[in-house]
Amino acid sequence: MLPDDWHLTQDVDDFLARAGDFLCSRAALHTTPLTDIEKLRIRRAADPDAEAAVFGRMESEGEVRAIFYLTPLGRLGLTLLSVEQVETLAAHLASLGHSPANVIADHDTAGAFAESWQQHTGAASVPFWRTHLYRLGTLTPPQPRPEGQGRLTGGKDREQIVRWCREFCVDVGEQPSIDLIDAGSWEGSRFGDRHFTFWETPEGTPVSMAASTSVVGGMVRVDPVYTPAHLRGRGYAGAVTVEASRAALTAGATDVVLFTDPDNPTSNALYQRIGYVHVADFAGYKFSYGAPEAG
Repeated sequence: MLPDDWHLTQDVDDFLARAGDFLCSRAALHTTPLTDIEKLRIRRAADPDAEAAVFGRMESEGEVRAIFYLTPLGRLGLTLLSVEQVETLAAHLASLGHSPANVIADHDTAGAFAESWQQHTGAASVPFWRTHLYRLGTLTPPQPRPEGQGRLTGGKDREQIVRWCREFCVDVGEQPSIDLIDAGSWEGSRFGDRHFTFWETPEGTPVSMAASTSVVGGMVRVDPVYTPAHLRGRGYAGAVTVEASRAALTAGATDVVLFTDPDNPTSNALYQRIGYVHVADFAGYKFSYGAPEAG
């Protein structure tokens, strides 16, 4: 396979015109590229002078077989690649002088790229993210159902949403999002464009929260789901996830997905009980460049 099989551009609209059908063809597996590239498209449309991302598509026999995108902040996102395809792409990006800060992809592709990138550039890699991907099958409300009801949030809920998102980030160690929230850059955080649902007690007190992305390519991702520690174990997380999932289906989603922490058997069992089915595993690696000076 030659590097010429990869076609690079900074024109997101042209890229989507050529690769959009491929991304939508496996919308569940392509959940992160779909949402990331849509966010890049919106930001570029709002500010044409902003630094552009780099997009690449790999074609064979006239068909798009894989894509990558490299954001201005250095996130390299990949769809499923063979070891040979990873090697070709790593060599091509290295020859062009790119230096991604991290890579995220399915487990095997991410690991293979991290290894190949080190061989080509000397960059050390450290795993920073691993997750299970689930796709909704038949939505099954939990039994028994906790008292209360779900409610789509509005402007008056912003303060609580921001506070709970920050608490969620503290729980999972998501420091970049904490920094953005603390700096007042809510819209710039990954939560700024989400749609939020609360689960409330019969008295109207919010006790749990679930967020979801907008529909992109028929796909919606539920993320995050958060219940304050002192309210856990009462069925609220399952109930609010069902409400957010139902809202996604009503909005027209054909693929509703979510990520889970592989080290949290409670949440993995919960999502399976309400109808989510394991699809694949994903991973992320951070890169560091250059050896430290002696002494």
